[in-house]
Amino acid sequence: MSEMMSDTEHCSGCGIKLQNEQKHELGYIPEEALTRERLICQRCFRIKHYNDASTSYTLDENEFLRILHHVGETDCVIVNIVDIFDIEGSMIRGLSRFIQDQPLIFVVNKFDLLPQSTNPNKIINWIQQLAKEYGLKPEKIELISAKRDSGLENVVHTLESIRNGRDVYVIGATNVGKSTFINGLIRNFSDLDEQLTTSQYPGTTLNKVEIPMDDGSVIVDTPGIVYGDRLTEMIQNKYVQKILPQKMLKPPIYQLNSEQTLFLGSLARFDFKEGERQSFTFYVSNAINIHRTKLENADELYDNHKGKMLTPPSKDDLASLPALVKHEFRIKAGMKQDVVISGLGWIKANGSTGATVNIHAPKGVHVILRNSLI
Repeated sequence: MSEMMSDTEHCSGCGIKLQNEQKHELGYIPEEALTRERLICQRCFRIKHYNDASTSYTLDENEFLRILHHVGETDCVIVNIVDIFDIEGSMIRGLSRFIQDQPLIFVVNKFDLLPQSTNPNKIINWIQQLAKEYGLKPEKIELISAKRDSGLENVVHTLESIRNGRDVYVIGATNVGKSTFINGLIRNFSDLDEQLTTSQYPGTTLNKVEIPMDDGSVIVDTPGIVYGDRLTEMIQNKYVQKILPQKMLKPPIYQLNSEQTLFLGSLARFDFKEGERQSFTFYVSNAINIHRTKLENADELYDNHKGKMLTPPSKDDLASLPALVKHEFRIKAGMKQDVVISGLGWIKANGSTGATVNIHAPKGVHVILRNSLI
């Protein structure tokens, strides 16, 4: 390693240990960049200036569990960020095993993308019940938009009321907006000029990144754990922003008879197999092309039009995804329930007479039935 660099230097964007010898390894920084006041690795530089995350990295789950174990032994406040469009898929599995007496705050990101008529109190109550099922007792549940700085003041107020000078650890799965959330705190409530490296790609933060606060404690951004059963982790990076909602949704409602099918691009298929005529609401990105057909024609239509009329993705890129497999669900009469496709969104059944539906999703993608979020 060059004498110009301390062997303890870390990238201020992603937290990785810096080195200037192995150009194609993580943490590489050119020697000419060592004179900058704020040191960031070449990977973070390319993400920040060119939105290029061609150097992919997946955090080993054992390493993530080691970080959680450390958090569990630290006198701190824990902020767990989840994505409102993939709540179950972005929950930290087994988190209750690691939390001791640390206060826990649940921050639910992207609330602003739900329809304007959504009742926030009902969302909070729903998430409170889900947290209980996971063995968690959050001190507070905050609904925010990290991208638009909405709700951050409430989070700060909650933190200051329970922190008592302790460090704050921010944890979450990939693509939930952890680094964007922390950057919002820095912009609004800190004199620091530096920002964490963010992108729409998973695995941007590679190690713990500490941001000092005025009282000597720190906010710690931790690497996001990659759960492979989410569609966002299976699909090519260039499609991530297409399948993650970017604007407030106006969810389409389809009145369907039994034996009708709706394709969500080439990514998934919804069959209304049995039941009286009823409506289904689709909470998915506006960039997903939804196409209706008869169930009897569905297989042939998919074979002939996948990756062309049915997009995203393109036909060539579809080859990198596992084949679709079928999941059958019985929606109970009188209950409003969602069928959730992890990393893509959900379909709400609005009928009161019950229904049998099939979901076809890439093999390995987590598909569940739950009580309706909205």
